[in-house]
Amino acid sequence: MFRECVKMAFEGMLANKIRTFLTMLGIIIGVGAVIAMVSLGLGMQQKVKENITSMGSNLLIVMSGGRTANGQRIASGSGAKLTYEDAKAIEKNVDGIKYVAPGVQASYQLVAGNQNWTSQVQGVTPNILSIRNYSIDQGRMYSQRDMNGRERVCVIGKTVADTLFPDGNAVGQIMRINKAPFTVIGVLASKGQDQDDIVFVPLTTAMQRLMGLTYIRNITIQCENENTVSQVQSDVVTLLRTRHKIKTGMDDDFSVRDLTEIIKTAQETTGSITLLLAIVAGISLLVGGIGIMNIMLVSVTERTREIGIRKALGATYHDILLQFLVESMVIGVTGGTTGMILGTVISVIAAKIIGWPIVISIAATIISVVFSVGIGLFFGLYPAKKAALLDPIDALRYE
Repeated sequence: MFRECVKMAFEGMLANKIRTFLTMLGIIIGVGAVIAMVSLGLGMQQKVKENITSMGSNLLIVMSGGRTANGQRIASGSGAKLTYEDAKAIEKNVDGIKYVAPGVQASYQLVAGNQNWTSQVQGVTPNILSIRNYSIDQGRMYSQRDMNGRERVCVIGKTVADTLFPDGNAVGQIMRINKAPFTVIGVLASKGQDQDDIVFVPLTTAMQRLMGLTYIRNITIQCENENTVSQVQSDVVTLLRTRHKIKTGMDDDFSVRDLTEIIKTAQETTGSITLLLAIVAGISLLVGGIGIMNIMLVSVTERTREIGIRKALGATYHDILLQFLVESMVIGVTGGTTGMILGTVISVIAAKIIGWPIVISIAATIISVVFSVGIGLFFGLYPAKKAALLDPIDALRYE
């Protein structure tokens, strides 16, 4: 009986192709949208995690500006500021540290010949390459001697090099940063689009000859291993509170953040965005279910005489109920399967265009398809009951 109902359902669908397609369209769009949105959201999470972890491992980031007891952020420019001497004191007095890299940064217009580009310029110490896992593709990294002499030299990322020096010969060329001439002495090996749009200059040069700063914006600390991170973080807080003369009970004028905490916060944020996208996409599934109910009610009306004939020939309440339930479920299954394929294809194409990792959520795929079947069953129940309860005499009289 069930096989016969399925066969009749497909025959009915093929007899009204356009109507069937329009009915399934809501389910197809709903399932496809859920899969695509969840997959893109997970891809965004993965991309954010990769970008943060690419900064290095076992890292602590010290930034000017702390938090009050109630969690309110203290402005970065208020109170005492981090200094180059703070970074040196951390490197000298705190155990368990591998590298310390103080830094400043600002966005500037870069000009070389008739080419110009706006990029992030970071004043850092030479050991930033080891901390951030960068490598030199052409030329060299600036040295401590360049730092001491406040030399106007820079090392540029692949994106900057390709934009300002399209002929591929960047090393030795003059590039203007905020109208000040700098000699390009090195080009970084590519690490990905976001991380290649960068310019490194000696910290002392950036502070004194480019940005006019007497303080630094952050200190990046790489610990010897993951087991020392917590202790180093505690020791750094203690040392900086002493150096900044912060009394007991007073709020810090700086913050020390573990990279894993930053990753966790970023993942929580992107996870919330992914959930929101999935909910919005899921609404279209409900709309598709309403479409199924609408068409099934029309189908019952159109086939009233057929139902009467079947009942007169001995079809029971359960036979009629099963027939229409199967029809609505077939629409849900077919639409869900088509939507699954469509959503997967859209996810792959969109991820490649945007440049995010391709992450197809198996759980979201299964749940969406099962949900589409459930929607077909739920929204087909009322039309099926209406058909099954028709009086055979009235049904036979129906024109």
